[in-house]
Amino acid sequence: MTETKKEFKIKFRGVRGSYPVCSPDQIKYGGNTSCVEVLINGRLIIIDGGTGIINLGSDLVKDYIASGTSFEDRKPIEAVLLFSHSHLDHIQGFPFFKPAYIKSSKIYMYGFRPRNTDFQQVLAETIFDPIFPIELKEMSANISINNLHETQAIVIYPDKTEPELVRINDESELAVSEDTILIRCLKSYAHPKDGVLIFRISCNGKSMVYASDKESYIGGDSKLATFARNVDLLIHDAQYTTEDYVSPIIPKQGYGHSTPDMAIEAAKLANAKQLVLFHLDPDYNDDFLEKMETRARGMFQNLVMAYEGMEIDLVKTSKAIM
Repeated sequence: MTETKKEFKIKFRGVRGSYPVCSPDQIKYGGNTSCVEVLINGRLIIIDGGTGIINLGSDLVKDYIASGTSFEDRKPIEAVLLFSHSHLDHIQGFPFFKPAYIKSSKIYMYGFRPRNTDFQQVLAETIFDPIFPIELKEMSANISINNLHETQAIVIYPDKTEPELVRINDESELAVSEDTILIRCLKSYAHPKDGVLIFRISCNGKSMVYASDKESYIGGDSKLATFARNVDLLIHDAQYTTEDYVSPIIPKQGYGHSTPDMAIEAAKLANAKQLVLFHLDPDYNDDFLEKMETRARGMFQNLVMAYEGMEIDLVKTSKAIM
């Protein structure tokens, strides 16, 4: 049996929150909404389906076409797609995700049940019929849509094609090999009105946590700190400056988003090795974000503001490729 090469690569495909933007002064950080690509030992995991997933899908299709000369000998596209929640900026790109229209593609999708509604029904009624010409069930790919609860984990074994959904009470109950991908989730209720899922992905002795659309609590979030303890990479919501957050004109408290200060506090409490500020406000241009990043790095040195195309290799360097 050929030994699998160890890899744990993260690529940011969309880093904006709320809605996509396209402006000459918003080029450096990009204008697409939330989507993060994770490649571990040849297995593809996609977190959120904002407009950033569209370019990712196009790249996957190019690789698919180049992998062979016919349908029979091309390597099928396989992906695990995690949705933190079903707000539009996190799902709006999925109808334009090209691999979902290729019959050989296998897409395993996971999201939670808001208000006792199956996640599949939420997707079908939110971004497809009647506002899109194709219904979810008409997509050609082999798509599996699963409800996900924080008492469950997704396990991707190196010798199995399909991920397994298992029930856990605590991490110690689930002992897996180092080359097995383990995806755990934490439900946060600090985002109106149904909350969000925070994901922790572990493999090869490395781990990352994705905590988008997460507002902080007074004194920090002890549940998140425990969930993200000693993580190699923390991707944390940092949509607003403190001034915007407490603005007397349009205050953002209760909107379900954090400030860089809140994200830094979370990283320190969790003892995270690296912090990426994510879900950037669409009103902020490149100059403004550069100043935010400079200020934030003065409080947490191993920090970077997310931008489209940024890559982090946890196995090789654990540093963002600028």
